[in-house]
Amino acid sequence: MKVLMVCLGNICRSPLAHGILESKLPEGWSVDSAGTSGWHEGERPDTRSILEAKKNNINIDRQRSRPVREQDFYDFDILFAMDSSNYTNLCNMAPEEGLKRKVRLIMNELEPGQNIQVPDPYTGGQSGFAHVFEMLDGAINAFLEKHS
Repeated sequence: MKVLMVCLGNICRSPLAHGILESKLPEGWSVDSAGTSGWHEGERPDTRSILEAKKNNINIDRQRSRPVREQDFYDFDILFAMDSSNYTNLCNMAPEEGLKRKVRLIMNELEPGQNIQVPDPYTGGQSGFAHVFEMLDGAINAFLEKHS
């Protein structure tokens, strides 16, 4: 199973999701993260994401932001969007209609059909990053229970 975690800039939510899944990764699986924009291409995750991950014994220091590429739709089995805006962006970016089926909202793993949004903590304080971490950890645990 190959999973791509996706948010807007790939510096806050998707690096956390990437790190959480990577820390629990079943053998033979892989994970990466990307953004629907290229605004932060090449940058490290937001310092607050790095700190939140470290508080939970996860190291995301080596990650670098990158934009979603057309090839990602072929290379990954699932593209997890953090919110409906990025879900729509991913669907619009899909190079073929059938590849849209790979795009999912991550919180639907924990709360099926509820379309809960993972809030972007970028403009807030550290507590927003802690809340996002908790949300993603729960969704990833539910996903792994179903698929591993």
